[in-house]
Amino acid sequence: MRLLLVEDDRDLADGLKADLGAAGFAVDYAANGIDGAFLGADAPYDLIVLDLGLPGRPGLEVLREWRGRGVHTPVLILTARDAWHERVDGLKAGADDYLGKPFHTEELLARIQALVRRAAGNPAPMLSVGGLTLDEDRQCARLPDSTEVELTGTEFRLLRYFMHNPDKVLSKDRLTEHVYDQEAEPGSNLIEVYVRRLREKIGRERVQTQRGQGYVFPSRPPPAPV
Repeated sequence: MRLLLVEDDRDLADGLKADLGAAGFAVDYAANGIDGAFLGADAPYDLIVLDLGLPGRPGLEVLREWRGRGVHTPVLILTARDAWHERVDGLKAGADDYLGKPFHTEELLARIQALVRRAAGNPAPMLSVGGLTLDEDRQCARLPDSTEVELTGTEFRLLRYFMHNPDKVLSKDRLTEHVYDQEAEPGSNLIEVYVRRLREKIGRERVQTQRGQGYVFPSRPPPAPV
């Protein structure tokens, strides 16, 4: 899953980028409201973490512009402002959640995961599709027979995106956009490589190829070949 972090406190942003990356998210970063507004409207993010007190353009103004342009990406606001009416202003402008500074990183991660699940139509606390369960904290998968499968960082990000979008045809370009951040330079066949690795771990029937279109993660996979 790919996130946009818009935060002018560089020390805080560096720490959050490291923590979010360790939690299995690809993270793009903007230090001001001008760059943040452009990136949020231009790239297909799964969630945006937005500070309100930004240089260049205020966070609320940026958020209102996104919503006015039809950007429906979930937005979690970070702010040091504690006044209740400012929280109300943020929610009225289109924010999906609100977290005041200072905060615990564990709470931020829990809120992000909940928003992403809710946006994908999976509000349950554990992501499970077709008998396959993904442990987001430990970044591993559990097969229907309770066997646990270890995943690399990229395998985890790819499988999580598949499981948030079951039964949809996902092109290689779309998968690349949501698995890697803007600074990554994945090769043209890297998605194929990681799909093959996932199939070896969770079963070939779990990721089906739509020739000329991409891949499908079926919510009800066919039986594995005997």
